[in-house]
Amino acid sequence: MLNNETARQMAENVARIRERMAEAARAAGRDPGEILLCAACKTRTVEEVCASARLPIDLFGENHVQELVEKSEAGAYGGKPAHFIGHLQTNKVNKVVGRAALIESVDSERLLQKIDRAAEALGLRQDILIEVNIGGEASKSGVDAEGLWALLEAAAACGHLRLRGLMAIPPADAAPDETRRFFASMRGLLEQAAARGYENARMDTLSMGMSGDYPLAIEEGATIVRIGTAIYGARDYTRSH
Repeated sequence: MLNNETARQMAENVARIRERMAEAARAAGRDPGEILLCAACKTRTVEEVCASARLPIDLFGENHVQELVEKSEAGAYGGKPAHFIGHLQTNKVNKVVGRAALIESVDSERLLQKIDRAAEALGLRQDILIEVNIGGEASKSGVDAEGLWALLEAAAACGHLRLRGLMAIPPADAAPDETRRFFASMRGLLEQAAARGYENARMDTLSMGMSGDYPLAIEEGATIVRIGTAIYGARDYTRSH
């Protein structure tokens, strides 16, 4: 059972985040209602997620398949959508397709094909984003900007996928001006992709921005911000997955 102080702190955190989201949207001449708050709940308990689901959070993001399965089966999301935002191994695709409303981290044609076949077997169309490694970091997954177009073409040709847009995580050590440039580059890529008029696509989603930089991301066009520690506090990485 979550204690009252923890629940109160979470509610205050979400209220503060919502206020900053609205300020950033207005600064950019955008409607705050266009931007969704995704609670990145990696390592959080079922009880923590249940409590946060009662707050003005739009959806949840999971990095680990086991946590997505556990929390969805426990009803922790309170009827709100869950997205898969972590690196997805092809051998775990069947546990995610149909369970995640959106798979944000698709970064290879092999993964595309596995998701497409799993969706076909379930008789559904799976929404996806293509993850772009916008900073060109060797330690991160995601397709590079040069390889993006071929992957978008492959995604649009899959009959059981719906391409919704792009996702990115800029380098954590980038200065604010550099981070803004990465976000602006992502907005440009999404606009170019939308202009191509892909079939099986609705390029309306740009998922970028986390606890330390989400106002910048909103100013540069994010439609989903993924926020974890600013909602829940520091993570306990000793929990197993």
